[in-house]
Amino acid sequence: MNWRVVAIPVVACLTLAAAACPSAKGKTQVKAKATKAVIPDSADQIIFGGRIFLTDQGVSKGVLLADTVLTYDEGTRMELRRVNVTFYTSVGLKDGVLTARAGTYNSRLSRLDARGDVVVVRNDGKRLSSPQLVYDQVRNQIFTDSAFVLNEPSRTFTGLGFESDPQLTTFRCIRNCKGLAPVKIPTK
Repeated sequence: MNWRVVAIPVVACLTLAAAACPSAKGKTQVKAKATKAVIPDSADQIIFGGRIFLTDQGVSKGVLLADTVLTYDEGTRMELRRVNVTFYTSVGLKDGVLTARAGTYNSRLSRLDARGDVVVVRNDGKRLSSPQLVYDQVRNQIFTDSAFVLNEPSRTFTGLGFESDPQLTTFRCIRNCKGLAPVKIPTK
């Protein structure tokens, strides 16, 4: 076999390939980034500055505010951006506030699934934070299977998953439960 006959086409192919690729010296390559659609085209309706009243048999339980609301499934499922829920007692007093970056509200189930830096601040000084939290209005319960931190005025609880009433009085941790509380040690 004649090596000159084989070497010439190989060298020609390598030269063409090198010419097709831009040199990295002195030039910066700009890569196009895929952009996420701002408005999903499958939404039934888009609402800016949405307000949803959470009621139970005509009694106001809270007000859900969202920067953007995308409705689906004939208005029964709502995808929310920048969520803020103010909870009220049965006599209409402000009870606490939930904030999150996003959420899904299902009006058939009366259920809010809040996601992204979820924080619940109660008027009695309790503060709960978690990456994800579900508020089930029918069961009058909040719960998650994610990590959480519950700060109370005199103690702190952490763990993975919990179930509680919205007032955080009947709190049940699921696993990896830890608590910190100051303890006074008597001195002699």
